[in-house]
Amino acid sequence: MVDFNSDLAAHLEGGLTTVCHAWAIMRRDGEVFAFTDHDLPLSFAGITFRADTGLSALALAQSTGLSVDNTEALGALSDASLREDEIEQGRFDGAEVRAWLVNWANPAQHWLNFRGTIGELTRTGGAFRAELRGLTEALNRPLGRVYQKPCTAVLGDKACRFNLAREGYAHVLPAQAVQDARRFVWEGFLSFDTDWFTRGRLEIMSGPAKGLWGTIKSDRIEDSARIVELWEPVRGLVEPGTQVRLIAGCDKRTETCRLKFNNFDNFQGFPDLPGEDWVVSIPSSGKANSGGSLR
Repeated sequence: MVDFNSDLAAHLEGGLTTVCHAWAIMRRDGEVFAFTDHDLPLSFAGITFRADTGLSALALAQSTGLSVDNTEALGALSDASLREDEIEQGRFDGAEVRAWLVNWANPAQHWLNFRGTIGELTRTGGAFRAELRGLTEALNRPLGRVYQKPCTAVLGDKACRFNLAREGYAHVLPAQAVQDARRFVWEGFLSFDTDWFTRGRLEIMSGPAKGLWGTIKSDRIEDSARIVELWEPVRGLVEPGTQVRLIAGCDKRTETCRLKFNNFDNFQGFPDLPGEDWVVSIPSSGKANSGGSLR
């Protein structure tokens, strides 16, 4: 096998083996969780693997070619390892997973036999079950340009190129009144037009829910209060005083891109694309059928 540890191979050929499995989960926020099914902690590759987490794994289904290699990891939920609230908040979604076969008597003898990401992750009865997706899983995703009238870019991404740090397009302030982690109310916060943040984002900058965000459903002004409502509640504790960041919204129209953001040069839609009525239209005897524009 490519890159197989020669010392580990010699150990496996010896007949009597002392091997176990080790797993490391690297979340997108930089947190690392490492486990082993051995009865004592192990350290190698700059990571310490905990032994008191009850983590185990089903057999790896790996093959040649472009087939997807999937497996599952099973374990117990605890405050010291994987917490149920963090799973609910989606903090482990898409996290990188690495798995090693390791000689627990000599951890320097280890072999990376799986690398992928976490897919579907469920929890019940104080335990969790995580689907592990191999690197070839990305080949199942449809790729390519979508030709449509609205813009296909996400505000601020590499296709849009709009700088969200510009004055007036993002605002950080403490939450005043919070209802069900979904409805945010500020008194006297009137410095932006109504609907300025509609379809934008509300990001949590401090507290237990730091790093989470929600899409803004509506942004309206009633009397002297600004009310920002999300499509779904933030999956974490948000209290008055929590720092939040409001990002302006974009409805993907050419007028919005040109007038609100002055970014029409980077518009990723096709506003002049003919509609379905044009595709099924037929020649008219009362007009010239020259092949030119029908407008």
